[in-house]
Amino acid sequence: MKKGISLNDIASRLGVSKTLVSLVLNGHGDKKGISCETQKKVLALAKELNYQPNQIARGLRLGSSKTVGLIVADISNVFFSRIARSIEDAASKKGYQVIFTSSDEREEKEIDLIRMLKKRQVDGLIIASTLSNSDEIQKLKKENYPFVLVDRYYSNIKTNYVVSDNFTGAYNVVEYLINSGYRKIGLLRISPSHISSMNDREQGFRSALNKHGIRVDRRLVRQIPYGKIEQSMEKEIRDLIVSPVSAQALFFLNNNLTVAGLDILNKFGLRIPQDIAVASFDDIDLFKLHYPPITAVDQPVGEIGKRAVEILLNQINQKEKKQGTEQIKLPTELVIRRSCSNFIMMD
Repeated sequence: MKKGISLNDIASRLGVSKTLVSLVLNGHGDKKGISCETQKKVLALAKELNYQPNQIARGLRLGSSKTVGLIVADISNVFFSRIARSIEDAASKKGYQVIFTSSDEREEKEIDLIRMLKKRQVDGLIIASTLSNSDEIQKLKKENYPFVLVDRYYSNIKTNYVVSDNFTGAYNVVEYLINSGYRKIGLLRISPSHISSMNDREQGFRSALNKHGIRVDRRLVRQIPYGKIEQSMEKEIRDLIVSPVSAQALFFLNNNLTVAGLDILNKFGLRIPQDIAVASFDDIDLFKLHYPPITAVDQPVGEIGKRAVEILLNQINQKEKKQGTEQIKLPTELVIRRSCSNFIMMD
């Protein structure tokens, strides 16, 4: 079954060469001395037949497809969908299109996506990587293939990346909770355990406790498996709120965990903040509308996407030149709301 109209189809209908049709459609007709009448016929027939150029073939011919590939963990996650939108907006202003994909936090799928997008002749990649080792990223670097990491990075290799200052963002939340009187603070993070953003946030949590002389109780630190958030959250929260753990506050390390946690707290009939305080890393519209509104770390999502596109296009446009590495950590903002009131210990 024929998939679409080709250059050959147009050339055959007009009785001209495929090369002539290609030159006209790529705007080189005048330069190559092709008559205005012939050019008009080619353009008119291409429009009539709804000719759509093969972007892969065009990319091979011209050395640029004017497309970039984006790989995130889960495009349905509000954080990643907002980043994707900011990347699309920034790329569009520069004449580029974006191909969106999700790895679902599966390493083998991410590797397949990287290889598929390269075969599709994208000019570069923006990746929120889920890989436990950096081998595939190392390959891109050795090939001098344009790419930039977002949200996550690898400490063992020097690559371009744009991330939030996850350590300081988490540190500020925990210090605020401590200054509000909370001492037994539960931490809920998501797997995989090697993800740099989660590790930096947990280190911020631990550092704030240490600064204030509070021992880190391993019973208060819980990891929720990706893909099993709803199934695991009820058990973990139940364990955290019962004696002897008796958490006074819960700090969720991303918005999906927070949403699931709020649902469980409501199911248990626990009042926020009277029975337990809640804070989130990631701020989404839902947290402003929730009663009470949820204290959260707001990440500069728009700036992450914009800066990632700038770095990637600089690589694409100067591919033959040796460039320095740009590693950007953008500041976050702690948005204080009523889910964390001053806590008074009762005798």
